[in-house]
Amino acid sequence: MTEPQSDYRRPPGPDEPVSLGIDAVTLDTLLSLQREYGDMVSMRTANGRLAYFVNDAVEVRRILARRHSKYHKGPGFERVKMLLGNGLIVSDGDVWRRSRTMIQPAFSRQNVHRLTTVMVECTDRRAAKWAEAAADSETLNITEETCDFALELILISIFGDDYENRILTAGDNPFAFLSRDSTRDLSVVMKVRRLRELLLSIIEDRRAATGSQHFDFLSMYLEATDKQGKRFSDKELLDELMTLIVAGFETSANTLNWVWHLVAKHPDVEAKLIEEAQRVLPNVSAVSAENLAAMEYTQQTLEEALRLYPPVWLFTRRSHAADELEDFDVPPGTDIYLAPYVLHRTDHYWPEPEVFDPDRFVLADKPKKDRPYFPFSLGPRRCLGEYFSFLEMKVHLGLLLPRFRMQLVDDAEPELELAINLRSAEDIHVRPAIR
Repeated sequence: MTEPQSDYRRPPGPDEPVSLGIDAVTLDTLLSLQREYGDMVSMRTANGRLAYFVNDAVEVRRILARRHSKYHKGPGFERVKMLLGNGLIVSDGDVWRRSRTMIQPAFSRQNVHRLTTVMVECTDRRAAKWAEAAADSETLNITEETCDFALELILISIFGDDYENRILTAGDNPFAFLSRDSTRDLSVVMKVRRLRELLLSIIEDRRAATGSQHFDFLSMYLEATDKQGKRFSDKELLDELMTLIVAGFETSANTLNWVWHLVAKHPDVEAKLIEEAQRVLPNVSAVSAENLAAMEYTQQTLEEALRLYPPVWLFTRRSHAADELEDFDVPPGTDIYLAPYVLHRTDHYWPEPEVFDPDRFVLADKPKKDRPYFPFSLGPRRCLGEYFSFLEMKVHLGLLLPRFRMQLVDDAEPELELAINLRSAEDIHVRPAIR
């Protein structure tokens, strides 16, 4: 539906229609609107819809947390739904609440801690490959390396032994295209649909097995029940697994890609990270939940990288009930645009926002709930895998940074690929050296 002209109190904004999508042009448009009209902007989109761009930190939190029930997913999620089905990222209402309630226990800290051994094993495999590259004076495509690391890790965490026994049976990883092709176009959608047949056969075998002793996300999803004691159907389970696979590797892969780039350009940060890693994780056997929690500077570095390069750079919502933001009305059917990338680089929230400075995130500085910061969203729809992601990235950096010095092949700042996820437009290449 579109809203007719009315007496609604609307923020300032342009008179002419505005074209918005999920692309670089949209980012330029939002930045231009913010410069001209401020942190609350109203507009008509090219298809006639009323839309607000909200860059006010208090109102962003209000939309995503306090009044989330007034909003559903907004424009742009059609492509995601084609790829992932009606999983947790795109579902709304009762479907979303049921799935969230069923899935949340799988991501308890106790369960995630049991997967740290997988994180170590996947990191060790990267270390072996990087050591060979360093010995042979070869370069590494760190973008591919972080993708391969994160994809392997999430697949093993989901499927356990079935990763080796069922997924890698042909020698190659049939999911590898997810880390190589970022277009998420129709050809990728078709490849994903073919993968669902493989996943369904694994699900059927797991359901038929008796007395098996798996510990992985698939086993936890299979055992999950709703309030009526019902389990996921095969279709629901497929949608949730594909959501977990794609969302579970992309965030960590892209963040680590940026961290290696940033650390290579900031030797002072690198030195602090290495000192902390050597002190807290002197060897592989020291990897524990307690020691990973003690890696405070590594946590700050990751959070600062996520400030500069939030994995989902643009969120959208659509109001289905009337609301108010500041002194303005939000009629039902209003499209809301929220851009972490813009908010995180707004100088009245973050002084010198383009500067990479992990000390912004010193734990005692400001309560997390008061930060103008939402790389993992906020409120009930905040990413369930956030803790898992931080843990795997700490293991990766804590075990690899003390062993390898990375020199950038090209010091130029990578261009951004602004699609559903924020990635570097060009792969980042480094020369590894043993410390």
